[in-house]
Amino acid sequence: MAQYRAPLRDIQFVLHELLQVETHLRELPPHTEVDADTINQVLEEAGRFCQEVVFPLNASGDREGCTYADGAVRTPAGFKGAYRHFVEAGWPSLACDREYGGQGLPVLVNNALYEMLNAANQAWTMYPGLSHGAYECLAAHGRDREKRLYLPKLVSGEWSGTMCLTEAHCGTDLGLLRTKAMPEAGAEAGAGTGTDEAGAYRLTGTKIFISSGEHDLAENIVHLVLARLPDAPAGTKGISLFIVPKFVPTADGGVGERNAVRCGAIEHKMGIHGNATCVINLDGARGWLVGEPHRGLNAMFVMMNTARLGVGMQGLGLSEVAYQNALAYAKERIQMRSLSGVKAPDKPADPIIVHPDVRRILLTQKAYIEGARAFTSWLALQIDRMTAHPDAQERREAADMVALLTPVAKAFLTDNAFESTSHAMQVFGGYGYIRETGVEQYVRDARINMIYEGTNAVQALDLLGRKVLGDMGAKLKTFGKLIEAFVDEEGIKPDMQEFVNPLADLGTKVQKLTMEIGMKAMANPDEVGAAAVPYLRVVGHLVFAYFWARMARIALDQAPGGDPFYRAKLATARFYFARLLPETAAQIRMARAGASTLMDPDETLF
Repeated sequence: MAQYRAPLRDIQFVLHELLQVETHLRELPPHTEVDADTINQVLEEAGRFCQEVVFPLNASGDREGCTYADGAVRTPAGFKGAYRHFVEAGWPSLACDREYGGQGLPVLVNNALYEMLNAANQAWTMYPGLSHGAYECLAAHGRDREKRLYLPKLVSGEWSGTMCLTEAHCGTDLGLLRTKAMPEAGAEAGAGTGTDEAGAYRLTGTKIFISSGEHDLAENIVHLVLARLPDAPAGTKGISLFIVPKFVPTADGGVGERNAVRCGAIEHKMGIHGNATCVINLDGARGWLVGEPHRGLNAMFVMMNTARLGVGMQGLGLSEVAYQNALAYAKERIQMRSLSGVKAPDKPADPIIVHPDVRRILLTQKAYIEGARAFTSWLALQIDRMTAHPDAQERREAADMVALLTPVAKAFLTDNAFESTSHAMQVFGGYGYIRETGVEQYVRDARINMIYEGTNAVQALDLLGRKVLGDMGAKLKTFGKLIEAFVDEEGIKPDMQEFVNPLADLGTKVQKLTMEIGMKAMANPDEVGAAAVPYLRVVGHLVFAYFWARMARIALDQAPGGDPFYRAKLATARFYFARLLPETAAQIRMARAGASTLMDPDETLF
């Protein structure tokens, strides 16, 4: 039977020992009073909620799935009650602004909450997760009236949110979208929202693959919809963003008349069966402009970037729960004898955890999980610094790190998650392939994370083309300075050589590789596309190597105390540098191979 325990010990290690977040939070005016005890108490309660309320619905939700009839969607049994519990406990408001009813806690705390939620039940977690993205988008770009009308309801969880981008003829290429928005009287001035007749637009079109687009959990759904105004220029520069509520709010913020936005169908998917992936039809639906006309994509990027980081956390969560179950099974399942001699003489065979390749699998999962937890927690801290640090230069540097590494968090973590969940199935053998153990669900659920919110190849193009070459490597150099400072401090210590030397070596190789690709791209832009995916893998390992080296330093200092936690951390660090980091040699060769072997063959040869 599947199991999940919140990994609180390792989360606390990352937040308090590795990142020392309490010290950093003292520099941020909104969070100066947030201490380690507060963070631990919140996360312990979050862990209980995930284990006791959400996780028990994961397998049953997958089996039952969502049902659709006459434009309405019913979520699996128990989902609605769990959501009500989630709202009543105040979890939707955790990292939201107090002005709108939020608790005002740091993003890094919310980030840890969502790791545990995703491990417990990704399909269920997508409902409140998308709502938080809608909150952030409207908080950043909504007018005052929009904020007053919608944000308190999104913060409380009474209303949920979606983002409606994709259309049948266009996925990532949003410049091709066709949904139209026709202004009502006075709307061309961008006035009004909610119940204002003067500010309304009429939207017509069809969106597909809309996660959480219709459900029975919340009393209203706030759709954020990309569409074109009549005078819109072609391409992405002609896209505007609109609020299109399922029910038009009343003047006092209540639920008013039903809007002409309806679910036309739900998709029958490989995984995440408990989440409704909808076709959304807009038949003259009333909507209200967010931000400036034709600049909707800029506003939506707030929600898209939040979603991309969220997808990375989905990968981390699934990796964790798959690892926990694989580890428990490996300790219990007996099969053959150890090559080096009998390990369980009281049994007819040894537990499979004694076999080297099973250990390789488990350590691969563990190394990817703990590296990802360190990386994403640090990235969440940068978001807190980006939004709340009193010094403008500090905010800019943090924003640069978030921009640079968001595509890495999305792509590297979800690639690793698919590998990790597949590894869990391998540990279970034939039992992993059947439904009863629950392991095959993790593989199915993990696969979508590599596709949506921009495929991982798109993330790689964003990293290399826009974030690195786009500013001549300035952001990458800023991250490189963190590595250089660590190498300078630790490089002379004998006990750190096995970690610092490969880290420094890879940092130098990334610099050279970046320059080489940049030079080749000047002559042939296809060089960027040819190199992007392996390049992201290399940068992902550079990031992980940095955090694993830092964690190794702490483990070396603490291991003499006898705590097995630190011995395990050190052993995993050694495994990562010996067994996983060498992947970069092959990836660098692939990135350097150039575009010719991909682009020269005539299409008829395929």
